[in-house]
Amino acid sequence: MIDDFSQSETSGILRAHAGKTEQDDRPAAESLDAVRELGALRLRTPPKYGGTWAGAEALARGLSDLGRACPSTAWVAGTCATSKNIVAGVFSGDAVPGEVFADPDALFCGSGVPAATGERVPEGVRVNGRWPNISGCEDAAWTVLALMVDGRYSFAVLPVADLVIERNWHMAGMRGTGSHTLVAENVLVPAERVAASGPFGSGDLIFYTMTVLGPVVGAARGALDTIDAMFASDRKPFMTSYTRMSESPGARHWLAEATHLVRRAESTMLAVARAADADGVPDADFSRLRMELAGAGQDCRAALDRMLDLHGSSGFNTANALQRYWRDVAVGSRHPHLNLYLALENYGSALAGPQPSAG
Repeated sequence: MIDDFSQSETSGILRAHAGKTEQDDRPAAESLDAVRELGALRLRTPPKYGGTWAGAEALARGLSDLGRACPSTAWVAGTCATSKNIVAGVFSGDAVPGEVFADPDALFCGSGVPAATGERVPEGVRVNGRWPNISGCEDAAWTVLALMVDGRYSFAVLPVADLVIERNWHMAGMRGTGSHTLVAENVLVPAERVAASGPFGSGDLIFYTMTVLGPVVGAARGALDTIDAMFASDRKPFMTSYTRMSESPGARHWLAEATHLVRRAESTMLAVARAADADGVPDADFSRLRMELAGAGQDCRAALDRMLDLHGSSGFNTANALQRYWRDVAVGSRHPHLNLYLALENYGSALAGPQPSAG
């Protein structure tokens, strides 16, 4: 990735096409080309196939940088990293990975929800089912999808072209992710491209949370960029004697509050990522770390609300990038990996310890 991404050509391309990405419900072709050229789609391609196999911290930083310019495009890149990680972890040997990673920059998509069944037949596995919310599916070459085969949780890898795409992603935020539904109707998958999988470990789940939180933190940073630009301009608080926003003690206070929340979210994310890279994630620490990451998502939401308070009603103009960041954070931070009430519940259970059985 680039040291000063915010000033890079790639950042400019993503910002310039963020509106088109949202309007078309999928990343603009120019944006995908830019992130592919940057290497963002090979972050979790194994090195033996030409990838970088980025750790949790590098992934979180990279996705946050992308999200600062275009949260939806960053989200699709994060889904790609998650999907490639699953393929590399589930499918042993070289046959399947060698085939699907032939292009290290190929876009992948996928789902860990076992929303389909597979029936073994002499020719392979016949798959039927529907997977909603598959980010980037219209532009992805490969997909890895969870399903049940012979009563076992499994994954199948297949070309997206073998499936039907139902364009039913109609959301207030993260619209440009194009998270439509993939449908399999009696799709025959070669047996070697279907494999049973055990449950994800704590380290995997923290890693996958990074692919969600990174774009959200990036969106909050992008929103803060717009507020910083407002303070640097000659705009003044409406119906006051102030000549600039920075003259208002109240405005300065709210700027400090929003900036603190964004920086705290980013610091929390990177601290957890560094810990995961250094020591892995012991099961005993998982509930605490998940709570911290969910809290970072909450910080991003609170920061956006304060920024819109600062900007006033004009921040909701559809031509203003601030409202797009706000909607993207509102939706992205509510992904199941960042579910705050469940994180609280699990953390509380871990702190309280085993409970005596009733009766």
